Amino acid sequence: MRVGLGHDTHRLVEGRPLILGGVTIEHPRGLYGHSDADVVLHAVADALLGAAALGDIGEHYPDTDPQWKGLDSKRLLSEVVAQVARAGWLPINCDITIHAQAPKLLPYKQEIRANVARLLGLGVSDVNIKAKTGEQVGPIGRAEAISCDAIILMKAASNASYTCD
Repeated sequence: MRVGLGHDTHRLVEGRPLILGGVTIEHPRGLYGHSDADVVLHAVADALLGAAALGDIGEHYPDTDPQWKGLDSKRLLSEVVAQVARAGWLPINCDITIHAQAPKLLPYKQEIRANVARLLGLGVSDVNIKAKTGEQVGPIGRAEAISCDAIILMKAASNASYTCD
């Protein structure tokens, strides 16, 4: 078994859609980034890569590479899931905390949860979504940014092609 922790933060800007967990959310501002800036899927991808000791998404999908411009983070996460599977690891469960002063995420939590579960190849009961405000403190609390933390538990695949030292 291995545990991975992922984190991502992006600032909110005018003229971009707000996408969290692969779900487009009604909001006047979206997250700024080279890709679609989905902090939820980025945090989950980093948690997966961390658990498998494969670095982070910045190494695999650098924002300096034009081929990743506007990348749909659902594709990014699907590729990361495949990469960690090739390394011999499979997700067991994932717990996610989204930090956002606005918008209120309660109406979207179940859709985000189902989407993340599908992308990870898990049941919905294996994924949890929490939403927290910044209590009007710092960039999250002033609604200048949204961040996300994700933790994932992984198990060695029974048909793993890796070797232990």
